Amino acid sequence: MSEIKGRKKEIEKEMLSLLAEYYNLAHKPGEFEPGETMVRYAGRVYDEKEMQRAMRSIMDFGLTYGPESKAFEEELATYLGRKYVVLVNSGSSANLLAVTALMAEDFKEKLSLGDEVITPALTFPTTLAPIVQNHLTPVFVDTHIGTYLMDTDSIERAVSDKTRAIFLPQTLGNIADMDKVNALCEKYNLLLLEDTCDALGTEFNGRKAGSFGLMSTFSFYPAHHITMGEGGAVATDSKRLNKILTSLRDWGRDCYCTHNSPINGECNKRFEQSWGELPKGYDHKYIYSHIGYNLKALDAQAAIGLEQLKKLPLFTEKRKSAFKKLYQGLSPFKNYLDLPIATEGSDPSWFCFLISVKPNGHFVRKDLVDFLQKRKIDTRMLFAGNILKQPAFKNIRYRVFGTLDNTEYIMNNTFFVGVYPRLTDRMLDYMISVFRNFFKERVG
Repeated sequence: MSEIKGRKKEIEKEMLSLLAEYYNLAHKPGEFEPGETMVRYAGRVYDEKEMQRAMRSIMDFGLTYGPESKAFEEELATYLGRKYVVLVNSGSSANLLAVTALMAEDFKEKLSLGDEVITPALTFPTTLAPIVQNHLTPVFVDTHIGTYLMDTDSIERAVSDKTRAIFLPQTLGNIADMDKVNALCEKYNLLLLEDTCDALGTEFNGRKAGSFGLMSTFSFYPAHHITMGEGGAVATDSKRLNKILTSLRDWGRDCYCTHNSPINGECNKRFEQSWGELPKGYDHKYIYSHIGYNLKALDAQAAIGLEQLKKLPLFTEKRKSAFKKLYQGLSPFKNYLDLPIATEGSDPSWFCFLISVKPNGHFVRKDLVDFLQKRKIDTRMLFAGNILKQPAFKNIRYRVFGTLDNTEYIMNNTFFVGVYPRLTDRMLDYMISVFRNFFKERVG
């Protein structure tokens, strides 16, 4: 037996060593060639350690939720200062679980069909979709130009006697004035969901984004602050909600025992309880207390996420540094561009660098975006723009408070470029030089 264990260790060591060599040959970033190499807006930032840890998990072949998943949940909870984290297969699934949990019969403050949820019209589709899918009524408010966050002044005026919750996206790394938002929630007895998919690492008054709401959601898609390929999470401090979220993620199952628990379960009552109209002693592992889904991530994904979490402080600093360099480089063009503004009291880990083209007689957004794209600088629009203009949402039931003038402005004039950690100073300098060339051609 000891010989077998020893040989297994030798093989593992050799495989992991070869994998590190393979990373250097196949995955290590190449030299940057201005005008030839694409300057991407986002992407995966990793090294051989993520590949090696994922390989170890695959060699164990547990595949689905397991020890790496549990460890990731605990590590992220500690980082956020939260009590519980539920790992899922995407940020969109995280949003779905968070909203669906508010509708659970065993949630004390359960929402009812038709209850209102305040959210911005400038949004990502899967922030809004769970509100609609759960037959709640979205109440749309406008967005602030510069911070690109939901207009907090509109929130209070948008509240009606049917309003029960706020779903607040921390847009692209910026964060709202959470003191003000929390005060409004307390004043009107509103539940706060914090969509932090774009803002992992951001802080407000020294407190982490994602630690403010009743629940907060995260995404680990390749473009985001850390990645596990696909993946997401819901964080909460509520023991009851943690149980509901876990049940909804795991088919709606009532059983909370871990996968490696004793045959009779951690509760030791697996075959000794009564449930609904089922026979007494029916297996608790097949009792379903919620109408749920299967939204688990793979354990190998969580293994990658654990290595990414170790790099998060460095990633955060690199994002901040890139943002600062771009801001300084583009400041001479403020007569033509609205540059992003951090909320007072915040320290954003920016997802990107947002730019709005001011109305002028020289160019429009498309002119600038086309100029950048032709010179291999990747750009994106701010998500769906006014979501009510999107085909999928044209027939939903909703209410709009006030006007959506800023949302329309952003939809027509705003775009963003990258600040993600793989961008070097040389890439950022090239990006700034392209902007300079554009303004030299257009306005002299």
